[in-house]
Amino acid sequence: MIRQYELVDRVRKYNPHTDEALLNRAYVYAMKAHGGQTRASGDPYFSHPLEVAGILTEFRLDDASIVAALLHDTIEDTGTTRSEVDKLFGEPIGKLVDGLTKLKKLDLVSKQAAQAENLRKLLLAISEDVRVLMVKLADRLHNMRTLHYVPAEKRARIAEETLDIYAPLAGRMGMQEMREELEDLAFRALFPDAHKTITDRLKHLKERSSDLIDKIEKDLAKKLFENGIQADIGGREKRPYSIWSKMERKSVAFEQLSDIFAFRVIVGSVEECYRALGIVHTQWPMVPGRFKDYISTPKQNDYRSLHTTVIGPGHQRAELQIRTEDMDDVAEYGIAAHPLYKDGASDDEREALAKDSRAYEWLRRTIEIVSEGDSPEEFLEHTKLELFHDQVFCFTPKGRLIAMPRGANAIDFAYEIHTSVGNSCVGCKVNGSLMPLVTELKNGDEVEIIRAEGQTQPPAAWESLVRTGKARAAIRRATRAAVKAQYAGLGRQIVERGFERAHKEYSDEKLKAVLPRLARHSIDEVMSEVGRGEMLANDVVRAVYPEVKADRPVSRRTKKLPGSQGLKIGSTIRQIGAGAINSANGSAIPIVGLRSDLAVRFAPNGGAVPGDRIVGILVPGEGVTIYPIQSPELARFEDQPERWLDVRWDMEAAEVLRFPARLKLTCVNEPGSLAQITGIIAEHDGNIDDIGMVARSSDFHEITLELGVHDLKHLNEIMRDLKRSNVVSSAERVNG
Repeated sequence: MIRQYELVDRVRKYNPHTDEALLNRAYVYAMKAHGGQTRASGDPYFSHPLEVAGILTEFRLDDASIVAALLHDTIEDTGTTRSEVDKLFGEPIGKLVDGLTKLKKLDLVSKQAAQAENLRKLLLAISEDVRVLMVKLADRLHNMRTLHYVPAEKRARIAEETLDIYAPLAGRMGMQEMREELEDLAFRALFPDAHKTITDRLKHLKERSSDLIDKIEKDLAKKLFENGIQADIGGREKRPYSIWSKMERKSVAFEQLSDIFAFRVIVGSVEECYRALGIVHTQWPMVPGRFKDYISTPKQNDYRSLHTTVIGPGHQRAELQIRTEDMDDVAEYGIAAHPLYKDGASDDEREALAKDSRAYEWLRRTIEIVSEGDSPEEFLEHTKLELFHDQVFCFTPKGRLIAMPRGANAIDFAYEIHTSVGNSCVGCKVNGSLMPLVTELKNGDEVEIIRAEGQTQPPAAWESLVRTGKARAAIRRATRAAVKAQYAGLGRQIVERGFERAHKEYSDEKLKAVLPRLARHSIDEVMSEVGRGEMLANDVVRAVYPEVKADRPVSRRTKKLPGSQGLKIGSTIRQIGAGAINSANGSAIPIVGLRSDLAVRFAPNGGAVPGDRIVGILVPGEGVTIYPIQSPELARFEDQPERWLDVRWDMEAAEVLRFPARLKLTCVNEPGSLAQITGIIAEHDGNIDDIGMVARSSDFHEITLELGVHDLKHLNEIMRDLKRSNVVSSAERVNG
């Protein structure tokens, strides 16, 4: 266990101006607060916060972070209160300790919804002060180092949580050493046999190759020194988890891996990095495709370095990482390497440094998704996408660098520039050539986005094509907004017709005055719910004019609908509310398109075709569903007259569309009969969407056809010629 003076000495080594009295006070307070508490290992509980503080001294963090580490379990596990911590150590430290206390309660491997909500809370806490994450990561690292004392079931849960959440977060914040150790400890807990196998292979390989590693280090140092570059060179092997994940990802054996050993070359300046690279490539052959320049294009966690792989002495492949000492600090400690997290930085300096940090930029973007996401599960999906993907770097025509997850396409690129660019995107050029929007982008691609003036609604199908959380969130928002506008437009026209039937005047002012009576916040909310079928137009009318009585019941015998509430159903794409189309009674509403993501749709199992008399049924949550008047499904709505709408076809437009119809045929079981049936349909320009066949006897088959036809006349012509055929004994239309 670290002694009191040892902890102070560790901090004083990197911060001569440390507040020793504050550290001593926190040490003593935490030790007394935890008293006789013990851990699963049998050690005094105080040893845990002390080790967490010790880990943070390796990252050279400020006094507040060290004190927060010492106190981070006091509020949760002892009688200490937040106000007591504020009083003794100051409000900033109290806030850090309180944030850590809240994080301790989060279960990040629970059911998806709970996990998503807890991850949301975690990132929100981090966004207020990233030191909360640093202390939490140090806390998790010490817990993982002592995980073998924990019962097996709990051990697996903690290891899974570490591998899923905390290790990737450490990587995103640039704390690579911590990430690798967390991954390796979790790997050992979850897959002990695989971990032991790889560890033994590594040990054997290191013993066998130790002379070769020494030779590569000496040859490198000598060659660089001869060219006037003083370099610090060290060899290191990949961690077992890194090796295992690469073997899994690439489906290769241990022997096929070529970069198990890597050499870090630390030089004095950026210029010397590139000079050293040239010397190395002159001395040894470079492996094609293995060079990466993260100095000119840093990773999103601020990592900067040159990577290359060469074939060195003994034909051994060697991966080299060439960087300056400052770059190495960022590679090791991530955002903890910035002066932002040292004592003495002013607020302006902290703000400026935060803006310069790409890791902070990722965190800010993630927090935007937190605030904009509609559901916790959606947020979890986006965040995990961002956490687990390697990066690809592309450029705009003006040279702006855009970093995205590997596998991203031009649609992702457009949304990374700005949401409005993504929404108006209709095409792209990659390196000057027109390419499909789904083209996967590669490092160094120059991407130009082609936009359409007035285009604001992206196709909903894009959601399944993109890879970034930002793009998916924006597409979902735009789709939801468009559907909401569709429902609101439909609802407004239904409400206006409702007022007409009641012979009452409608105005937004009158409706706004009775919103509290409807328990709604806005007129748009009312209209949208009416359009969705979740509120009835009659209820809106009676809210404004309480004296109005309800509609009379429907008479199914005469097929007469209450009040003849008219909608005009069209066959061309036209915006709702673009203007009423003239009709006999002047009450028709132009609703066109009938797509699955709109407020009006056809009933399944046969639907309706132009020429049928049709009925609209308001379905809660779905809007209006169109049925032919002969559909047996309508019987379900006989006792709900308020949901019936009189709808009419709009066939004024020149564009010809197909509508779904279902036929049931009984046909002779003989060779060529199906060919004759499909031939008749083809002659009439009908389109077969689906076909089903059942053998009713050895002589006859029953066939169900799903057709696309233009109108009722077109359908009747097909049915007439099918009945005339020698192979068809009966043909009838099916609804429902």
